[in-house]
Amino acid sequence: MKPWMILLIIAVILAIAIIVLYFLGKRARKRQDEQQAQIDAAKQNVTMLVIDKKKMRLKDAGFPQMVIDQTPKLLRRVKYHIVKAKVGPRIMTFICDKDVYEQIPLKKEIRATISGLYITSVRGLRGPLENPKAGKKESKLDQLLRKGRGEG
Repeated sequence: MKPWMILLIIAVILAIAIIVLYFLGKRARKRQDEQQAQIDAAKQNVTMLVIDKKKMRLKDAGFPQMVIDQTPKLLRRVKYHIVKAKVGPRIMTFICDKDVYEQIPLKKEIRATISGLYITSVRGLRGPLENPKAGKKESKLDQLLRKGRGEG
C-alpha cells in the first residue's frame, strides 16, 4: 500500500471519530440541561448544622437501598463527597459537588440550597464562609501554570 492511501484511511477514521464525538457530546449536553432543570425545579433552602463530611462510597454512606439501586452499576464503586448534617430534628446524609464540598465548614451552621439529596450551593448563616484556598500554600506546579498563563 502506498503511504498516501494509509494517510487517507487514517484521516477518514479520524473524521468519523470527530463526528461521532460531536453528536455524543451534543446528546450529553441535552441530558445535562434536562437534569439541571429538574434540580432547579426541586431546590429549596434549608438551615443545617454540618456534623461530618467525608469522601466515601454510597453503600458505606448509609443511604437507603432504594438510592443505591437507582444508581448505575458503574457509579456504585465511585467515591462521592458525602456530608452528614442535622436538618431540624433529623440527621440526614447528602451528596455534593467537589467545589461545594470544599466550601462547607465542619461543625458549623450553614444555609444550603438542596435538591433532594444533593447540595447545590452553600452560604454562611452568620456572615460569609471562609475561603478554603486562602490558607493553603500554592504548589510549585500551580505557580508555574499560573505564570505560564500570564496571571502573575
